[in-house]
Amino acid sequence: MSAEAADREAATSSRPCTPPQTSWFEFVLEEALLEQHLQKPSPDPPPVQLIVQFLEQASKPSVNEQNQVQPPPDNKRNRILKLLALKVAAHLKWDLDVLEKSLSVPVLNMLLNELLCISKVPPGTKHVDVDLSSLPPTTAMAILLYNRWAIRTIVQSSFPVKQVKPGPPQLNVMNHIQQEKELTENILKVLKEQAADSILVLEGALKLNKDLYVHTIRTLDLLTMEPGMVNGETESSTAGLKISAEEIQCQVCYDLGAIYFQQGSTNAAVHEKAKEKFFKTKELVAKNGSSSLHFTIDEERLAGYCQACEVLTSSSDDASQQATPYSQIHSCMKSGKYQDLVKIFLEDNLTLSLPEQFRQSVLRELFQKAQQGNDTLDEVCFKVCVCNTVCDVLQGRIIDIQFCQLFLKPSKEKIDFLLEVCSGSINLENASEELKRRMAAFLKNLCLGMEDLQFVFMISSHELFIKLLKDDERKLLIDQMRKRSPRINLCTKPVTSFYDIPASASVNIGQLEHQLILSVDPWRIRQILIELHGMTSERQFWTISNKWEVPNVYGNVILGIKDSLTRDLVYILMAKGLHCCAIKDFVHAKQLFAACLELVTEFSPKLRQVMLNEMLLLDIYTHEAGAGVSGERPPSDLISRVRGYLEMRVPDIPLRQVIAEECVAFLLNWCENEYLTMQVPLPLVQTNPYVKLGQLLAATCKELPGPKESRRTAKDLWEVVVQICSVSNQHKRGNDGRVSLIKHRESTLGIMYRSELLSFIKKLREPLVLTTILSLFVKLHNVREDIVNDIAAEHISIWPSSIPNLQSVDFEAVAITVKELVSYALTINANNHFWLIIQADIYFATNQYSAALHYYLQAGAVCSDFFNKMVPPDVYTDQVIKRMIKCCSLLNCHTQVAILCQFLREVDYKTAFKALQEQNSHDAMDSYYEYIWDVTILEYLTYLHHKRGETDKRQIAIKAIGQTELNASNPEEVLQLAAQRRKKKFLQAMAKLYF
Repeated sequence: MSAEAADREAATSSRPCTPPQTSWFEFVLEEALLEQHLQKPSPDPPPVQLIVQFLEQASKPSVNEQNQVQPPPDNKRNRILKLLALKVAAHLKWDLDVLEKSLSVPVLNMLLNELLCISKVPPGTKHVDVDLSSLPPTTAMAILLYNRWAIRTIVQSSFPVKQVKPGPPQLNVMNHIQQEKELTENILKVLKEQAADSILVLEGALKLNKDLYVHTIRTLDLLTMEPGMVNGETESSTAGLKISAEEIQCQVCYDLGAIYFQQGSTNAAVHEKAKEKFFKTKELVAKNGSSSLHFTIDEERLAGYCQACEVLTSSSDDASQQATPYSQIHSCMKSGKYQDLVKIFLEDNLTLSLPEQFRQSVLRELFQKAQQGNDTLDEVCFKVCVCNTVCDVLQGRIIDIQFCQLFLKPSKEKIDFLLEVCSGSINLENASEELKRRMAAFLKNLCLGMEDLQFVFMISSHELFIKLLKDDERKLLIDQMRKRSPRINLCTKPVTSFYDIPASASVNIGQLEHQLILSVDPWRIRQILIELHGMTSERQFWTISNKWEVPNVYGNVILGIKDSLTRDLVYILMAKGLHCCAIKDFVHAKQLFAACLELVTEFSPKLRQVMLNEMLLLDIYTHEAGAGVSGERPPSDLISRVRGYLEMRVPDIPLRQVIAEECVAFLLNWCENEYLTMQVPLPLVQTNPYVKLGQLLAATCKELPGPKESRRTAKDLWEVVVQICSVSNQHKRGNDGRVSLIKHRESTLGIMYRSELLSFIKKLREPLVLTTILSLFVKLHNVREDIVNDIAAEHISIWPSSIPNLQSVDFEAVAITVKELVSYALTINANNHFWLIIQADIYFATNQYSAALHYYLQAGAVCSDFFNKMVPPDVYTDQVIKRMIKCCSLLNCHTQVAILCQFLREVDYKTAFKALQEQNSHDAMDSYYEYIWDVTILEYLTYLHHKRGETDKRQIAIKAIGQTELNASNPEEVLQLAAQRRKKKFLQAMAKLYF
């Protein structure tokens, strides 16, 4: 340490404001105790915990004379503590397995950085730029240790972590956990950014091919000596714990294999590198063993890695890699040879070598591929599911629900395959009685669950069934079936099927029409219609179901198709597709629309455009109901198609207004305000009311954060909405000669009807857009002259404060609209405190005081963590508090009134005293006194109870006023804290009462 540094340290330690907490004698004693501690056979506490203690002491921040927190000083005390931590790690032979199990990421990061520092690695130097072969052995080993830890930490962070069940909540513990979590995330972020460099460092280490040395307690002691005594020994090739070149290669290969394997999830080619490293590790472990002084290799984990790499890197034509079922299954999945896959599963039902979880994961992957549109996989999914189910039966596990779903509609082919699997999965000559009993019970239950007696006979007459069930068991089963169907005679011959009996043409047509109504498969629908048209040419089959509805704008075009078969097919496909959209069965809707599009493309450009428009609407619905719910933005292609639809200028195309409505709502919901404001063609704005409304909403939302004078678009939007809510007046002369005024609610003065506007708003989900339109209607509601109680809303000041012709506005309809909009907005976000205040104000204005209090309290609760934090003043304004006071007063809860009077910026003593004078109170009265912090109110209560002779209540008031934290001589901070605590408890008590 330089002389200047020593002077600075001496000056710091001599300051009276920050006396040293530990004397140098205690440090020396602590170091001596550490030496004894580490020499014990089983030290208690464990040595690793000492690292945490030493580093936490060394990293404590200091406080200067101005009471400002400073970083930990680099003084002798902290350097000794860091050295002690390094000695503990040296005692543990720098075994990363041990250190990682017991130390958190931030602590281990600090420890290894200290190792780099003491090993003379220049700070700020990139390890990848350093030539390891030219460095002293301990320095090179320190760099290797740090980069190995970095790679291992990245790999470990990718594994799922089981959440520890939290104990009782403690604020300081939770804060510490949160800080450590944030620090860990920041370190991981840096490590991942430097991962490529760490991999290069470790790859370079494999080329060293020389022994290295790691610091021991002795070499760390030598480093604390004078510089002249250090250079000779600590940097020589023999100082420290020797780590052989093969040990280094073994551990580095294992760590590199792990990181390459992890990266293989996004880059399959990297699996080859992982395979090379793991197999090299396997060779070195076989040669030298899996354990040494410095590290331990988990041989089971290594074997798992090697097996996974074999599977992932095998090729379909590599016969040597087909030895294991895993490799074979992977190859089949990769090449699409699914029949071979079924064969492997069937053969494994005898050997039972595949784990249950692996079987289920393969089935899940097949289902996912089938759901993505690969229809050929439906049969494969069923067959693999059957194999898994029979395997579960033989091992005594519960039958999976997927099998039950796939077997809801059994067929002859399904029964045949099931019996084939059952026969091939059990060897009756060698099978145990337990296995036979399980298989027999499965087949028996299968028969009892079937309704079609033909399928029951197929199973009961099978050879396996006859061998497994005894005569009396088969007889009992037949009796059970007879009880269920008393008129059926279960004989040895199959019962003649109803469909085998020759039927008349009318019966066949009825059956086909029934199938046509139920089917959602477009190709099956086409096949049925061809059969029906082959039987009769007199019927119009699009009329057989009154549920098939097509909009009139489309119906006129479709019914103009000359060919009756094509007309029926187009109409039915579209009607069924629209119905599937309505019930949110988007998968079948897409199939039906795609088939209809393919059909009409051949002969009608007009209907082709119609189908493209309907498929756009379907894609909007699909995204909004799927990925859009979680906040995922729609693909750019979908946004472009929406814009293209709005700008479309194809003549004579029948258009549904709902598509334009949904397109504009879609753009508003995904904040495409720039397009709606600046890029929409002017003719489109003039001709499409929804586009005009969307443009005004987008422009107003854009200007909201801007200056108050930029209100032009807000005024335009205001005028449009006022027109929509205006009524057209007509004068009519009655029989008595008087002229009466008739109001028409749904006026045609605006760009759309009010009901259409409300329907459009209920398609919006973007909070800012909803808040804007809601505040507009609230302002419109407040403008009326006879309004007694205004409703508060966010951004309400941007709207005009008057209307030239008040009589023209239907304020009753406006009030109804406000209620509907608030109710809808709260379904989108029930925790928006501004919307909750609006709902509360509506209940207050309609004299529903209990409901109003419920929403006032809910608004405060959601923005204060159930009142554990202070409610923001812009939520509980004086107006809100006064309304809560009035609600309590009208509910005869007078003590609550007095307490709420304290919440005002200026305490309303007059109202509080008047409320306390009331003797007919419906609240808990004196049990609320503990929530009063205003001494004047408490003194008045004491006087009031004394005057009334209420001794017990007077004593409660005196006890409340006598609390030391309410003493007027206390600092302002103490008084505010006391008030805040009582506010919290009172509001929580109120919430429990009204929620």
